[in-house]
Amino acid sequence: MRMCRSRYERRSPSFIKVVMIAVIPAFKPDGKLNNTVSELLALDGFSVVVVDDGSGEEYRELFSRLDERAVVLTHETSLGSCAALKTAFRFIKTGDMPDPDGGVVTIDLNGGYTAEDVISVTEKWRENRNALVLGGIRFSSVPPARRFGEGVIRTVFAVSTGVRVRDIYSGLKAFSVSSIEKMLGIAGDGKEYGINQLLYLSKVHTPIIEAELNEIPFDKNSPHRTTFSDAWRICKTVFSFLGSSVISWVVDYTLLLGLNALFKLHIERTGELFTIKDPDPKLPAVVIARIVSSTVNYFLNRRVVFKSGNRLSMLLYFVTVAVLLAFNYLLLDLMTRAGIPLWIAQIMAQIIIYPMSFFLQRKFVFRNKNV
Repeated sequence: MRMCRSRYERRSPSFIKVVMIAVIPAFKPDGKLNNTVSELLALDGFSVVVVDDGSGEEYRELFSRLDERAVVLTHETSLGSCAALKTAFRFIKTGDMPDPDGGVVTIDLNGGYTAEDVISVTEKWRENRNALVLGGIRFSSVPPARRFGEGVIRTVFAVSTGVRVRDIYSGLKAFSVSSIEKMLGIAGDGKEYGINQLLYLSKVHTPIIEAELNEIPFDKNSPHRTTFSDAWRICKTVFSFLGSSVISWVVDYTLLLGLNALFKLHIERTGELFTIKDPDPKLPAVVIARIVSSTVNYFLNRRVVFKSGNRLSMLLYFVTVAVLLAFNYLLLDLMTRAGIPLWIAQIMAQIIIYPMSFFLQRKFVFRNKNV
């Protein structure tokens, strides 16, 4: 990475008293870069950092014509939009630091965003300074297949993260200067980096809200499009949770049926179990099976699915398990009294309990606020 030192020194930027710092990654931009920079610098309290992501010598003049108040950083070769954003973040972090209560707004030139859009997002951020604010573009005349596909992805994203937004691919985001360290630690490039931001910040319970922007005509070449890799990245938390649940369920189900049969046989022979006369073999079988399977489930979810948790998470997890266990036993008792075989009743009970378990674990157990 190389900075254009002569221009940087001449411009001598200071972010002190600046409310918002606009960051614009640019690779072989057209004339709208100049217009965007000028419009932003005309706004009260704005500073601008542009990163030339290896556009080459033929674009040097275009960058040199930018308003003298803008800071221009340069990559010798193109490293991608994620690297460009992080170059700007490091510059802001290590340079003349702005007020920590100030904000950063990142702008994708390919997103078709206007100065009015930037104002909408920054105003929303000023009302919610601990949040990540997205600019949510609305498209008109979207083909039905595209509308359906993106609707499914938004729904899965909302279920797996608890965050409901219209435009998960937004290239216009505002957040606090104090969040820069988080942004530097998130991996990925291009749209992957943007989606990873949402997944990571939702995991650490940073509020994610949306400023609704004006509707624009649909463009089939828009960067706001879903690919298979995007869909998988969004869905894998749900699928990982499902996988860990299946493993734990097999352990639970096998132990439940095996222990129930064993305890029932013991009761038939002795008339008692654990010194209790006429016991229900389902109760100790359910409790023991759940203790074993929930321990397996906890460590799978902590290490593989949610990738967060601490000692408090273990306590919260087993409190959740106890509540769900009581509900599970109640369902089993009701179903078996109605004549449903235990092996079928447990399957039906787990179908009911599964979404409750996912929601409670994501919302209350595997959370990490110390990031």
